[in-house]
Amino acid sequence: MIDAARHVQGEWPKVQALAADERVPSPCNDVCRIDLASGFCEGCLRTIDEVVGWGASSDEQKREVWEQLKLRADAIAGGRPHPSPLPEGEGGQP
Repeated sequence: MIDAARHVQGEWPKVQALAADERVPSPCNDVCRIDLASGFCEGCLRTIDEVVGWGASSDEQKREVWEQLKLRADAIAGGRPHPSPLPEGEGGQP
């Protein structure tokens, strides 16, 4: 997951620098596997719902996903617990 965190942290400044009318890029880096323990993609830290819904999302919604990705990446890179999208007992944090 640390590689995904580094990927997100590396792309975050580019996303922040986008003008309001520019399309928000996908965080996908072609490592499309969901980590069963966390519920996040091992390549981009998105949840399965975020991956599936990306194409139908507005740019505002995509920016919100990126903000969540940055929080997740910072937590992972800093060795802190990160909120899991999975319920407790299914890989979610207690």
